[in-house]
Amino acid sequence: MKASNYSTTILVDNSAKEVFNAITNVRGWWQGEIEGSTDKLNDEFTYRMGDIHFSKQKLVEFVLNEKIVWLVTDSKLNFTQKKNEWTGTKIIFEISEINNKTEICFTHLGLIPTIECYRGCSGAWEQLIQESLFSLITTGKGTNIFG
Repeated sequence: MKASNYSTTILVDNSAKEVFNAITNVRGWWQGEIEGSTDKLNDEFTYRMGDIHFSKQKLVEFVLNEKIVWLVTDSKLNFTQKKNEWTGTKIIFEISEINNKTEICFTHLGLIPTIECYRGCSGAWEQLIQESLFSLITTGKGTNIFG
């Protein structure tokens, strides 16, 4: 049996352009300290949530209003035995228009059930995508999933 990567999908009434712009506004929906640029090909940014999570992402694919891919080039997860579980994984946002709505398919390629952080990380992604990013797209303001 092949392990599946974490994936979730949301559907909104907003345009693909609005969705794309919201995703690239990482500070608007992903809580924590973010340093660097997040809105064009080859941009690199770091994400830090206290002493719990650090990761560095590079935008390796950027198709306007259709697709964004971040390659995680470095990571340190202090709640796992293998601290660099995210390093080398890809975070993918695929945007498509379906019946006058816009679908966002989010996949964290490499975040599979057999790695230690899967449960915690997939739960955090679920809240970030389904709640915070959804809210940013539909209301103009992300939500704070960490209280």
